[in-house]
Amino acid sequence: MAADEAGSGDQGDAGDARQGIQSVENAMTVLLALEQGLGPMSLTQIAAASAMAPSKAHRYLVSLARVGLVSQSRSSGLYDMGPSMRRLGAESLRRMDEGGLAAEFLPGLRDRTGHAVNLAVWGDHGPIIVRWDYGSYALPITVRVGATLPLLSSSVGRIYLAHLPAAMTDPVLASQAETADQTGLGDTEIEQLKADVRRDGYAVTAGGVLAGVSSVAAPVFAAADSLPVVVALVLPTRLATEPSVAELAREVTATAAAMSAELGRGIPAPPRGAHRASRSAATDSAAAAPSNR
Repeated sequence: MAADEAGSGDQGDAGDARQGIQSVENAMTVLLALEQGLGPMSLTQIAAASAMAPSKAHRYLVSLARVGLVSQSRSSGLYDMGPSMRRLGAESLRRMDEGGLAAEFLPGLRDRTGHAVNLAVWGDHGPIIVRWDYGSYALPITVRVGATLPLLSSSVGRIYLAHLPAAMTDPVLASQAETADQTGLGDTEIEQLKADVRRDGYAVTAGGVLAGVSSVAAPVFAAADSLPVVVALVLPTRLATEPSVAELAREVTATAAAMSAELGRGIPAPPRGAHRASRSAATDSAAAAPSNR
């Protein structure tokens, strides 16, 4: 791989600190191709996904295999993640502070929108606020970090309700029966609400927790599709017009996607035609579905 490094060697303390080693970046391209392949791959597949000639990709695979980052099946000849890669992944997950990493995105979301932002995690009795940053608009509410939110009447709660297993959310719903009754939602409506949230990718509530306060929330996923945190915007209901809510939903879902990527969530490309089909299905059901608000 010496030829790949020519003209881009280790700069040390000299020159532009942003320069690096091209061969390391090329090797990472090969590893990313393996990751995005979602399973064992042939040399031809890896070369195509890496935009390399097969001979060049093979040289990188040989070196990566020597240090255990890649392995090759003796029976099929296909390549996959190696033992060193699995150890690195496990250690990275062990060290990861999901809430801390996600929280780094909150100031930007607050500054772009001007509204209060918060993060919540799942606790024994429901969603718990672990971070709150006030925005430019006064709210008739004093928020305490550590407060528990209701599942049905808060946007954060609806995200967890839609994405967590019923075995986790049903006991909390039962414990919040009085609040749930106030929403006027029966079992059928709750199931439709969960479907709407999963379809839309976010949840919106107005006056559910406190009169005059609206909220837009989105899920933040980590590796293996786990749901460690939920991010939300909070604003005065008088400002929650339909156009503004649509724009805020775009902002919060984009931020949630960036958070998810930081936490190691990989989102494979959908099959061809899936996007068109899902949009058609959403359109067909929109008229009959109760609003996710």
